[in-house]
Amino acid sequence: MTDDRMALAELLEKGADGDLLREMIGYVAQRLMQMDVEGLIGAAHGERGEGRENWRNGYRERDWRTRSGTIALRIPKLRRGSYFPPFLDPRRSSEKALAAVVREAYVQGISTRSVDELVKALGMTGISKSQASRLCEEIDERVGAFLERPLEGDWPYLWIDATYVKVRQAGRIVSVATIIAVAVNSEGWREVLGMATGPSEAEPFWTAFLRGLTRRGLRGVKLVISDAHEGLKAAVATVLKASWQRCRVHFLRNALAYANKGQRQMVFALINTIFAQETADAAHGQWRIVTDQLRAKFPRLAAMMEDAEYEVLTFMDFPKEHRVKVHSTNVLERLNGEIKRRADVVGIFPNEASIRRLVGALLIEQNDEYAIQKRNMSLESLATMSENPPIRLPAAPALVGNSVIYFDKWHFELDRYFENNYVLIRRGLPMEALGLRAEFNGNNVAVYRDWRD
Repeated sequence: MTDDRMALAELLEKGADGDLLREMIGYVAQRLMQMDVEGLIGAAHGERGEGRENWRNGYRERDWRTRSGTIALRIPKLRRGSYFPPFLDPRRSSEKALAAVVREAYVQGISTRSVDELVKALGMTGISKSQASRLCEEIDERVGAFLERPLEGDWPYLWIDATYVKVRQAGRIVSVATIIAVAVNSEGWREVLGMATGPSEAEPFWTAFLRGLTRRGLRGVKLVISDAHEGLKAAVATVLKASWQRCRVHFLRNALAYANKGQRQMVFALINTIFAQETADAAHGQWRIVTDQLRAKFPRLAAMMEDAEYEVLTFMDFPKEHRVKVHSTNVLERLNGEIKRRADVVGIFPNEASIRRLVGALLIEQNDEYAIQKRNMSLESLATMSENPPIRLPAAPALVGNSVIYFDKWHFELDRYFENNYVLIRRGLPMEALGLRAEFNGNNVAVYRDWRD
C-alpha cells in the first residue's frame, strides 16, 4: 500500500469522528497541491534528475475557511516564481472576462506575443471556437444585465471619461474610445451607470450614449464632468440640458504644455491661485488677473484661458462641499488604469463585443466596491441642490388640527417618514403609506398628518 492510501485509510478508520470530513478535505487539498507542484517542477518530492525545471522552497501557512470548518493548509513555495492553489482562487469577474477575451483572440489567430504567453500560462492550447464561445456566454449575460439595468431617482452629478483601446475592424486595426459614465444620486451614493465604444469626437455617438442612459431612467442631472470633447459638450446641452464642467486636471496639463520646463512651476502656481478662491465671482476675477499676467510671456496660453474660463470654473457655482469632487474626472482615473492594464495584455481586441465583455466585468466589480463604501456626498449638502429641499416642520403639538405643509403639486409623494421634525419632499412612497392625506388648492397641495394613530 502506498503512503497516500495508508494516510487515507487512517482517516477512514476514525469512523464517526466529527472532524473526519474536515480532515479528509484537508488531506485531498494538500495532495492536490503536491501534484500541482510536481507538475510545475517536473519532479516528485525528493526526486533527483536532469528533467526538473524548478525546486521546492519550503511552505507557507494559510487558513482555508470551508463549510466544514477552517482547514490549516501548507502551501508549497518555489525558488523561482510562485505557486497558488487554483481551488483557493475565487477568480474575479474581470479575470474571467480577461481569460475569455484572450481565448477568443487566440482562437481567431490574432493574438500578440503577450497573449500567447498568457494562453500558455492558462493551459489553453488546443482550445476550440465552440469552447471559447461557451466560456464567453456567462460573462456576456451578466454584463448585459448590468449595463441595461434601469436607473432610479435623480443623479445630480455625472462623470464621463474615455480611454482608448485597439480593436480589429474590417481587416484594419483601429483605436476606439471606451467611455465610462459614473454618477452620484440624490442619496449620495456613487454608481457606474454605463459604457460604450465609438469615435470620441462624434456628436451622434455621444448623443446616442446619453439618450441610452435617459431611456434607462437617468434624470435630474445638474452637472456633467468630462474632458473637452466637442461632441460631448453639444450632446450634454441637447439631451440633458445640464451644465458642463471641463476637467480641471486635463486643463492644467494642456496649459502647462505652453510653458517650457523651467517655467511650468510658476505657471502652475499662478493658475492655482484661481482655484483657491472661495466664491465664483472671486474665482472669475482672479482668472482674468492671471490671464493678463501671463499674456506678455505666454500669449497662446492667455488666449486659451480666455476661451476656457467659464467651462473650467463651472464647478464654482455648486456647493462648496462638492467642489473638490466635481472639478475633475479623477473618480474615473483608477478605473481607466485597470482597463489599460488588462487591455495591454490583450493587445488587440478581436471585436467590440470583447471590449464590452472585459470592461463590463471591471465595471461590475467597481460598482460592487462603491456599494460597500461610505456615501460619496452627504444628504445635507445634496439637499441644497434639490428642487424640493428638506422642509423644517414645527414641533409635534403644532401639527395637531389644521396645521398644513404647502409644496409643489408635482412632488406630493414622500420617501421618508416624519423623523426629528423633518421631512424630505421627494418622489417615493405614496402619502397613504405615511399616514398623510392631501387636498389640492390651485397650484398647491395641502398635506395633513393624521395624528389619530
